[in-house]
Amino acid sequence: MNMFQRIKLVAARDFLVTVSSKGFLIGVFIMPVMGLLLVVMIPKIMAQRGAQLTVEVALIDGSNSMTEALKRELDPAVIAARREAGRRAAAEQAAPGAGQAAPATPDLSAPIFTIKQLPADSAIDAQKAWLTDDKLDKRARRALLSIPANAVARPGTGEYGTYALYAPRNLPEDAETLLHDAMRVALTTERLRADGLDPEVIQKATRVARARTVMVSPDGKQQGSPGLNRALPFIMGILLFMGVMIGGQGMMTSTIEEKSSRVVEVLLAAVSPLELMWGKLLGHLGIGLVMMAVYVGLGVLALTQFAMFGLIDPLLIVYLLAFFLIAYLVFGAIMLAIGAAVNQLADAQSLMGPVMLLLVTPYILTPFIGQRPDSTFAVAMSFIPPINPFAMLARLASSSPPPAWQVLLSLAVGLLAAWIAVWFAAKIFRIGLLMHGKPPSFGTLIKWARMS
Repeated sequence: MNMFQRIKLVAARDFLVTVSSKGFLIGVFIMPVMGLLLVVMIPKIMAQRGAQLTVEVALIDGSNSMTEALKRELDPAVIAARREAGRRAAAEQAAPGAGQAAPATPDLSAPIFTIKQLPADSAIDAQKAWLTDDKLDKRARRALLSIPANAVARPGTGEYGTYALYAPRNLPEDAETLLHDAMRVALTTERLRADGLDPEVIQKATRVARARTVMVSPDGKQQGSPGLNRALPFIMGILLFMGVMIGGQGMMTSTIEEKSSRVVEVLLAAVSPLELMWGKLLGHLGIGLVMMAVYVGLGVLALTQFAMFGLIDPLLIVYLLAFFLIAYLVFGAIMLAIGAAVNQLADAQSLMGPVMLLLVTPYILTPFIGQRPDSTFAVAMSFIPPINPFAMLARLASSSPPPAWQVLLSLAVGLLAAWIAVWFAAKIFRIGLLMHGKPPSFGTLIKWARMS
């Protein structure tokens, strides 16, 4: 049996043992299930509310013109229309053209407001005691609004006055927000009318609907969401991070378990340390590729269902696999070396700290690099290992992909870093596999590499 056959047997053993375990199957499919629950179930759970609240608002209107306007803006149908307008604006911001008008029906989740008008000269301090009066109905929430005379009609060219809102601690946040929104709209309307302007005409003149962006793909014009372009760099970072973690950390854990249980001594009687190392690297590389194939397949299926697959360059999937291979060899080799150098999983935590910092930092930076792919920082990170796989992949997934020579240079730098990492891991693996006792430091690992 030659060396390649022995490596193949070790790789197949590690791959099949991991893939056939229940933990791996749950780990691979738990993220799609959790994503589905977040998208489908959480909004329904959050929509569940208790009994509809009533809020009694005491109003001191020094302008003598805001009472009816405030009652109008706190009408349940008007509140529903305002919320629907906000929802459409948010949908337009995320995906232009997605916000569709809906009928303004009363919102049963919103509190019911009643206005109690007080004399314009009422003392505010005397009314504050009413907010926390325990003798009144505790189920009803209360608030106090004070509007000065110059809030609607300003004196000459001076500034407008503003209102004050007083509330007890039990006033719900959504009720407070609705009161502020209603006051903003009512004050704006009444100020325009006081200046002889028609609020409806001004509102129509200042309302400009955001046009739907037509995304052009190689197969022709196709409508799509710019939100996908903004999220794609981060999605690539997640896939790269998860692939390296699932493959590399599983490999480190299995190596520590085999070393602590003395199984590795039996394995070394049949294969050399180098063959064992390459077998583990390739076996867990296959595990990472299986995970990525599952998630990439689900993503392609989702994009195909929404007729959006044409917006993504298929070459991006090839780049994802290429940079995953580089990132896995760099981080996986380091994790494998750590697994061979320690005797217990707890001993590996101190050595894994810097490695995790190098892995998590570029993953966090991927959305920012994707937003500014041509910045000096993004370009520089594309050629600094071991960060360059994340940085270059984020730039490739952005709306402004880098030139081909930068991609090829980043691949070359990454392959060189992978070769150095595997060479270093082989040195550590050969010595540390049969070493027992006090866990080594990074300085000790470097000494081992220089000795072997």
